[in-house]
Amino acid sequence: MSGAAERLDHFMARANAAYYAGCDPFADFITSPEISQVFGELLGAWTAAVWAQLGRPDPFVLVEAGPGRGTLMADALRLVRRVAPDCHTAARLHLIETSPRLRGIQARALDGMAPVPVCWHDSLATVPDGPMIFLANEFLDALPIRQFIRRVGGWAERFVRHGAFVAVPVSFPPDHPAGTRAVPEGDVLETCQPALDFTQALATRLGHASGAALLIDYGYDAPAWGDSLQALRGGRPADPLHDPGTADLTAHVDFRSIAQRAAQCGGVDIWGSVPQGPFLAALGLAARCAQLERAAPRQAAQTRVAAARLAAPEHMGQLFRVLGLSAGLVGGLPGFAGRRGTEVAPNRGT
Repeated sequence: MSGAAERLDHFMARANAAYYAGCDPFADFITSPEISQVFGELLGAWTAAVWAQLGRPDPFVLVEAGPGRGTLMADALRLVRRVAPDCHTAARLHLIETSPRLRGIQARALDGMAPVPVCWHDSLATVPDGPMIFLANEFLDALPIRQFIRRVGGWAERFVRHGAFVAVPVSFPPDHPAGTRAVPEGDVLETCQPALDFTQALATRLGHASGAALLIDYGYDAPAWGDSLQALRGGRPADPLHDPGTADLTAHVDFRSIAQRAAQCGGVDIWGSVPQGPFLAALGLAARCAQLERAAPRQAAQTRVAAARLAAPEHMGQLFRVLGLSAGLVGGLPGFAGRRGTEVAPNRGT
Protein backbone atom coordinates (compact mmCIF):
# COMPACT_ATOMS: atom_id res chain seq x y z
CA MET A 1 0.00 0.00 0.00
CA SER A 2 1.21 3.52 -0.69
CA GLY A 3 2.19 6.05 1.97
CA ALA A 4 -0.48 8.55 0.88
CA ALA A 5 -3.78 8.65 2.73
CA GLU A 6 -6.51 6.67 1.02
CA ARG A 7 -10.20 6.37 1.71
CA LEU A 8 -11.14 3.42 3.90
CA ASP A 9 -13.26 1.73 1.24
CA HIS A 10 -10.37 1.91 -1.25
CA PHE A 11 -8.00 0.46 1.36
CA MET A 12 -10.47 -2.33 2.19
CA ALA A 13 -11.07 -3.22 -1.45
CA ARG A 14 -7.36 -3.49 -2.22
CA ALA A 15 -6.59 -5.41 0.97
CA ASN A 16 -9.36 -7.97 0.41
CA ALA A 17 -8.46 -8.42 -3.26
CA ALA A 18 -4.91 -9.29 -2.24
CA TYR A 19 -6.11 -11.52 0.60
CA TYR A 20 -8.47 -13.63 -1.50
CA ALA A 21 -5.93 -13.88 -4.32
CA GLY A 22 -3.11 -15.17 -2.15
CA CYS A 23 -4.44 -16.56 1.14
CA ASP A 24 -6.67 -19.42 2.24
CA PRO A 25 -9.64 -17.67 3.90
CA PHE A 26 -10.88 -20.94 5.36
CA ALA A 27 -7.79 -21.09 7.55
CA ASP A 28 -9.07 -17.91 9.22
CA PHE A 29 -12.83 -18.40 9.50
CA ILE A 30 -15.58 -20.96 9.07
CA THR A 31 -18.89 -20.26 7.35
CA SER A 32 -22.29 -21.89 7.88
CA PRO A 33 -21.95 -24.41 5.01
CA GLU A 34 -18.67 -25.64 6.51
CA ILE A 35 -20.25 -26.11 9.95
CA SER A 36 -22.93 -28.53 8.79
CA GLN A 37 -24.18 -30.03 5.54
CA VAL A 38 -27.69 -29.24 6.75
CA PHE A 39 -27.24 -25.55 5.93
CA GLY A 40 -26.70 -26.17 2.22
CA GLU A 41 -29.34 -28.91 2.14
CA LEU A 42 -31.99 -26.58 3.58
CA LEU A 43 -31.13 -23.96 0.96
CA GLY A 44 -31.39 -26.70 -1.65
CA ALA A 45 -34.88 -27.54 -0.40
CA TRP A 46 -35.71 -23.82 -0.45
CA THR A 47 -34.48 -23.64 -4.07
CA ALA A 48 -36.68 -26.57 -5.14
CA ALA A 49 -39.74 -25.06 -3.42
CA VAL A 50 -39.19 -21.63 -4.99
CA TRP A 51 -38.67 -23.23 -8.41
CA ALA A 52 -42.10 -24.87 -8.12
CA GLN A 53 -43.67 -21.56 -7.05
CA LEU A 54 -42.16 -19.92 -10.14
CA GLY A 55 -43.99 -22.40 -12.37
CA ARG A 56 -41.14 -24.92 -12.79
CA PRO A 57 -39.18 -22.95 -15.44
CA ASP A 58 -36.87 -25.06 -17.59
CA PRO A 59 -34.17 -23.90 -17.79
CA PHE A 60 -33.62 -21.48 -14.93
CA VAL A 61 -30.50 -19.69 -13.73
CA LEU A 62 -29.18 -20.80 -10.33
CA VAL A 63 -26.65 -18.25 -9.05
CA GLU A 64 -24.43 -18.09 -6.00
CA ALA A 65 -22.35 -15.02 -5.15
CA GLY A 66 -19.20 -15.58 -3.14
CA PRO A 67 -19.39 -19.40 -3.21
CA GLY A 68 -16.29 -20.01 -1.10
CA ARG A 69 -15.19 -23.63 -1.43
CA GLY A 70 -18.41 -24.56 -3.25
CA THR A 71 -19.65 -26.47 -0.21
CA LEU A 72 -23.03 -24.76 0.05
CA MET A 73 -23.86 -25.33 -3.60
CA ALA A 74 -22.61 -28.94 -3.58
CA ASP A 75 -24.82 -29.76 -0.58
CA ALA A 76 -27.77 -27.92 -2.12
CA LEU A 77 -27.48 -29.65 -5.50
CA ARG A 78 -27.11 -33.07 -3.92
CA LEU A 79 -30.38 -32.53 -2.04
CA VAL A 80 -32.19 -31.10 -5.08
CA ARG A 81 -31.07 -33.99 -7.27
CA ARG A 82 -32.53 -36.44 -4.75
CA VAL A 83 -35.87 -34.78 -3.89
CA ALA A 84 -36.63 -32.69 -7.02
CA PRO A 85 -34.83 -34.22 -10.01
CA ASP A 86 -36.72 -32.09 -12.53
CA CYS A 87 -35.52 -28.95 -10.75
CA HIS A 88 -31.96 -30.28 -10.80
CA THR A 89 -32.15 -31.00 -14.52
CA ALA A 90 -33.48 -27.50 -15.25
CA ALA A 91 -30.79 -25.69 -13.26
CA ARG A 92 -28.03 -23.78 -15.04
CA LEU A 93 -25.37 -23.00 -12.45
CA HIS A 94 -23.57 -19.65 -12.47
CA LEU A 95 -21.10 -18.57 -9.79
CA ILE A 96 -19.98 -15.00 -9.10
CA GLU A 97 -16.34 -15.31 -8.06
CA THR A 98 -13.35 -13.13 -8.98
CA SER A 99 -10.57 -15.26 -7.45
CA PRO A 100 -9.01 -17.73 -9.93
CA ARG A 101 -7.71 -19.81 -7.02
CA LEU A 102 -11.18 -20.14 -5.45
CA ARG A 103 -12.71 -20.90 -8.84
CA GLY A 104 -10.43 -23.92 -9.05
CA ILE A 105 -11.50 -25.12 -5.61
CA GLN A 106 -15.16 -24.64 -6.52
CA ALA A 107 -14.73 -26.54 -9.78
CA ARG A 108 -13.39 -29.56 -7.90
CA ALA A 109 -16.16 -29.43 -5.29
CA LEU A 110 -18.90 -29.21 -7.93
CA ASP A 111 -17.49 -31.68 -10.43
CA GLY A 112 -20.42 -33.79 -11.62
CA MET A 113 -22.93 -32.04 -9.35
CA ALA A 114 -24.58 -29.73 -11.91
CA PRO A 115 -26.53 -31.01 -14.93
CA VAL A 116 -24.45 -28.86 -17.32
CA PRO A 117 -20.99 -27.28 -16.89
CA VAL A 118 -20.66 -24.49 -14.34
CA CYS A 119 -20.08 -20.91 -15.55
CA TRP A 120 -18.14 -18.31 -13.57
CA HIS A 121 -18.62 -14.53 -13.63
CA ASP A 122 -16.89 -11.50 -12.17
CA SER A 123 -20.24 -9.79 -11.57
CA LEU A 124 -23.98 -10.24 -11.86
CA ALA A 125 -23.97 -8.18 -15.06
CA THR A 126 -22.81 -11.10 -17.24
CA VAL A 127 -25.16 -13.74 -15.80
CA PRO A 128 -27.60 -14.79 -18.58
CA ASP A 129 -31.19 -13.61 -18.59
CA GLY A 130 -34.06 -15.80 -17.50
CA PRO A 131 -35.84 -16.86 -14.31
CA MET A 132 -33.28 -16.77 -11.51
CA ILE A 133 -32.81 -18.22 -8.05
CA PHE A 134 -29.98 -16.44 -6.27
CA LEU A 135 -28.04 -17.28 -3.10
CA ALA A 136 -25.42 -15.21 -1.26
CA ASN A 137 -24.03 -16.29 2.09
CA GLU A 138 -21.44 -14.02 3.72
CA PHE A 139 -20.93 -12.08 0.50
CA LEU A 140 -22.04 -8.57 1.41
CA ASP A 141 -19.94 -8.31 4.59
CA ALA A 142 -16.68 -8.25 2.60
CA LEU A 143 -17.74 -5.34 0.36
CA PRO A 144 -15.83 -2.14 1.17
CA ILE A 145 -17.33 0.38 3.58
CA ARG A 146 -16.81 4.05 4.33
CA GLN A 147 -16.74 5.39 7.89
CA PHE A 148 -17.80 8.86 9.02
CA ILE A 149 -17.21 10.34 12.48
CA ARG A 150 -19.76 12.70 14.04
CA ARG A 151 -18.04 15.88 15.16
CA VAL A 152 -19.31 19.07 16.77
CA GLY A 153 -21.06 20.93 13.97
CA GLY A 154 -20.14 18.46 11.23
CA TRP A 155 -18.54 15.23 10.08
CA ALA A 156 -15.14 13.78 9.20
CA GLU A 157 -14.35 10.76 7.06
CA ARG A 158 -11.81 8.12 7.99
CA PHE A 159 -8.85 7.66 5.68
CA VAL A 160 -5.89 5.31 6.18
CA ARG A 161 -2.25 6.43 6.22
CA HIS A 162 0.81 4.58 7.51
CA GLY A 163 -1.34 1.92 9.18
CA ALA A 164 -3.52 4.37 11.13
CA PHE A 165 -6.76 6.27 10.70
CA VAL A 166 -6.74 9.94 9.80
CA ALA A 167 -9.87 12.10 9.80
CA VAL A 168 -10.71 14.39 6.89
CA PRO A 169 -13.58 16.93 7.20
CA VAL A 170 -16.45 16.18 4.85
CA SER A 171 -19.92 17.52 3.96
CA PHE A 172 -22.89 15.51 2.69
CA PRO A 173 -25.73 15.89 0.19
CA PRO A 174 -29.20 16.19 1.79
CA ASP A 175 -30.12 12.54 1.13
CA HIS A 176 -27.02 11.05 2.82
CA PRO A 177 -27.69 8.73 5.82
CA ALA A 178 -25.82 11.22 8.02
CA GLY A 179 -28.81 13.52 7.68
CA THR A 180 -31.29 10.93 8.97
CA ARG A 181 -29.45 9.14 11.80
CA ALA A 182 -28.93 10.71 15.20
CA VAL A 183 -25.35 9.53 15.64
CA PRO A 184 -23.79 10.57 18.98
CA GLU A 185 -20.82 12.90 18.90
CA GLY A 186 -17.57 10.98 18.43
CA ASP A 187 -19.27 7.86 17.11
CA VAL A 188 -19.04 6.27 13.66
CA LEU A 189 -21.56 5.94 10.84
CA GLU A 190 -20.81 3.26 8.23
CA THR A 191 -22.07 3.13 4.65
CA CYS A 192 -21.52 0.52 1.95
CA GLN A 193 -22.28 1.80 -1.53
CA PRO A 194 -21.17 -1.42 -3.29
CA ALA A 195 -23.76 -3.39 -1.30
CA LEU A 196 -26.47 -0.93 -2.29
CA ASP A 197 -25.40 -0.99 -5.94
CA PHE A 198 -25.36 -4.79 -5.96
CA THR A 199 -28.81 -4.92 -4.37
CA GLN A 200 -30.17 -2.48 -6.94
CA ALA A 201 -28.82 -4.59 -9.81
CA LEU A 202 -30.22 -7.76 -8.25
CA ALA A 203 -33.67 -6.28 -7.58
CA THR A 204 -33.84 -4.74 -11.06
CA ARG A 205 -32.94 -8.09 -12.60
CA LEU A 206 -35.63 -9.92 -10.60
CA GLY A 207 -38.22 -7.25 -11.39
CA HIS A 208 -37.63 -7.53 -15.14
CA ALA A 209 -37.98 -11.31 -15.16
CA SER A 210 -38.92 -13.51 -12.23
CA GLY A 211 -37.17 -15.30 -9.44
CA ALA A 212 -36.07 -15.06 -5.83
CA ALA A 213 -32.94 -14.25 -3.84
CA LEU A 214 -31.57 -14.88 -0.37
CA LEU A 215 -28.99 -12.56 1.19
CA ILE A 216 -27.54 -14.10 4.36
CA ASP A 217 -24.96 -12.32 6.50
CA TYR A 218 -24.24 -10.90 9.92
CA GLY A 219 -25.57 -7.43 10.52
CA TYR A 220 -28.47 -5.33 11.77
CA ASP A 221 -31.93 -4.27 10.62
CA ALA A 222 -32.52 -0.84 12.13
CA PRO A 223 -30.90 2.60 11.99
CA ALA A 224 -27.58 2.03 13.74
CA TRP A 225 -24.09 3.35 14.27
CA GLY A 226 -20.76 2.10 15.53
CA ASP A 227 -17.44 0.84 14.18
CA SER A 228 -17.95 -2.75 12.97
CA LEU A 229 -14.82 -3.09 10.81
CA GLN A 230 -12.97 -6.25 11.80
CA ALA A 231 -10.13 -8.45 10.63
CA LEU A 232 -9.24 -12.11 11.05
CA ARG A 233 -5.67 -13.28 10.64
CA GLY A 234 -4.68 -16.84 11.51
CA GLY A 235 -8.18 -17.45 12.83
CA ARG A 236 -7.89 -14.66 15.41
CA PRO A 237 -9.04 -11.03 15.59
CA ALA A 238 -6.39 -8.66 14.25
CA ASP A 239 -5.75 -5.00 13.58
CA PRO A 240 -7.56 -4.34 10.27
CA LEU A 241 -5.01 -1.70 9.26
CA HIS A 242 -1.90 -3.79 9.90
CA ASP A 243 -0.21 -5.71 7.09
CA PRO A 244 -3.05 -5.35 4.52
CA GLY A 245 -3.66 -8.33 2.28
CA THR A 246 -2.92 -10.89 5.01
CA ALA A 247 -6.28 -10.69 6.83
CA ASP A 248 -9.95 -10.90 5.88
CA LEU A 249 -11.64 -7.52 6.37
CA THR A 250 -15.39 -7.42 6.94
CA ALA A 251 -18.10 -5.20 8.41
CA HIS A 252 -21.66 -5.68 9.61
CA VAL A 253 -24.34 -5.50 6.91
CA ASP A 254 -27.00 -2.78 7.07
CA PHE A 255 -30.03 -4.85 6.05
CA ARG A 256 -32.43 -1.95 6.51
CA SER A 257 -30.66 0.16 3.91
CA ILE A 258 -30.40 -2.80 1.55
CA ALA A 259 -34.13 -3.49 1.84
CA GLN A 260 -34.89 0.17 1.23
CA ARG A 261 -32.73 0.22 -1.89
CA ALA A 262 -34.48 -2.90 -3.22
CA ALA A 263 -37.87 -1.30 -2.55
CA GLN A 264 -36.87 1.78 -4.54
CA CYS A 265 -36.38 -0.39 -7.61
CA GLY A 266 -40.02 -1.50 -7.65
CA GLY A 267 -41.33 -4.79 -8.97
CA VAL A 268 -39.99 -6.96 -6.15
CA ASP A 269 -41.40 -8.20 -2.87
CA ILE A 270 -39.10 -7.87 0.14
CA TRP A 271 -39.07 -10.44 2.92
CA GLY A 272 -37.40 -9.89 6.29
CA SER A 273 -34.75 -9.55 7.25
CA VAL A 274 -35.18 -12.22 9.92
CA PRO A 275 -32.61 -13.87 12.20
CA GLN A 276 -30.93 -16.96 10.76
CA GLY A 277 -32.13 -19.22 13.58
CA PRO A 278 -35.88 -18.82 12.99
CA PHE A 279 -35.33 -18.91 9.23
CA LEU A 280 -33.55 -22.28 9.35
CA ALA A 281 -36.15 -23.58 11.80
CA ALA A 282 -38.92 -22.64 9.35
CA LEU A 283 -37.13 -24.57 6.60
CA GLY A 284 -37.03 -27.75 8.72
CA LEU A 285 -33.72 -27.68 10.56
CA ALA A 286 -34.91 -29.91 13.40
CA ALA A 287 -36.48 -32.51 11.12
CA ARG A 288 -33.40 -32.76 8.90
CA CYS A 289 -31.09 -33.09 11.89
CA ALA A 290 -33.30 -35.86 13.29
CA GLN A 291 -33.00 -37.72 9.97
CA LEU A 292 -29.20 -37.45 10.09
CA GLU A 293 -29.09 -38.60 13.70
CA ARG A 294 -31.11 -41.71 12.86
CA ALA A 295 -28.90 -42.42 9.85
CA ALA A 296 -25.64 -41.89 11.77
CA PRO A 297 -26.29 -42.27 15.52
CA ARG A 298 -22.60 -42.15 16.37
CA GLN A 299 -22.47 -38.61 14.98
CA ALA A 300 -25.71 -37.50 16.65
CA ALA A 301 -23.99 -35.29 19.22
CA GLN A 302 -21.90 -33.64 16.52
CA THR A 303 -25.02 -33.02 14.45
CA ARG A 304 -26.77 -31.36 17.40
CA VAL A 305 -23.76 -29.17 18.24
CA ALA A 306 -23.51 -27.99 14.62
CA ALA A 307 -27.23 -27.21 14.48
CA ALA A 308 -26.98 -25.19 17.67
CA ARG A 309 -24.05 -23.25 16.29
CA LEU A 310 -26.09 -22.34 13.21
CA ALA A 311 -29.36 -21.49 14.92
CA ALA A 312 -28.95 -20.76 18.64
CA PRO A 313 -29.30 -17.06 19.58
CA GLU A 314 -26.02 -17.10 21.48
CA HIS A 315 -24.18 -18.35 18.39
CA MET A 316 -25.07 -17.47 14.76
CA GLY A 317 -28.84 -17.67 15.09
CA GLN A 318 -29.41 -14.06 16.08
CA LEU A 319 -26.44 -12.11 14.73
CA PHE A 320 -26.81 -13.57 11.23
CA ARG A 321 -29.84 -12.38 9.30
CA VAL A 322 -31.65 -13.38 6.10
CA LEU A 323 -33.25 -11.01 3.59
CA GLY A 324 -35.40 -12.31 0.75
CA LEU A 325 -36.38 -10.74 -2.57
CA SER A 326 -38.88 -12.20 -5.02
CA ALA A 327 -40.82 -11.44 -8.19
CA GLY A 328 -43.38 -13.56 -10.04
CA LEU A 329 -43.75 -15.95 -7.12
CA VAL A 330 -46.98 -17.81 -6.36
CA GLY A 331 -47.44 -17.62 -2.59
CA GLY A 332 -45.09 -16.50 0.15
CA LEU A 333 -41.33 -16.90 0.10
CA PRO A 334 -40.39 -20.02 2.12
CA GLY A 335 -38.81 -19.29 5.48
CA PHE A 336 -40.50 -15.91 5.98
CA ALA A 337 -43.73 -15.17 7.81
CA GLY A 338 -44.64 -12.24 5.58
CA ARG A 339 -43.42 -9.39 3.42
CA ARG A 340 -41.47 -6.56 5.02
CA GLY A 341 -43.41 -3.66 6.51
CA THR A 342 -42.65 -0.04 5.83
CA GLU A 343 -41.27 0.75 9.31
CA VAL A 344 -38.63 -0.89 11.47
CA ALA A 345 -38.11 0.10 15.10
CA PRO A 346 -34.72 1.75 15.73
CA ASN A 347 -32.03 0.33 17.97
CA ARG A 348 -29.18 1.86 19.92
CA GLY A 349 -26.26 0.84 17.72
CA THR A 350 -24.29 -2.03 16.22
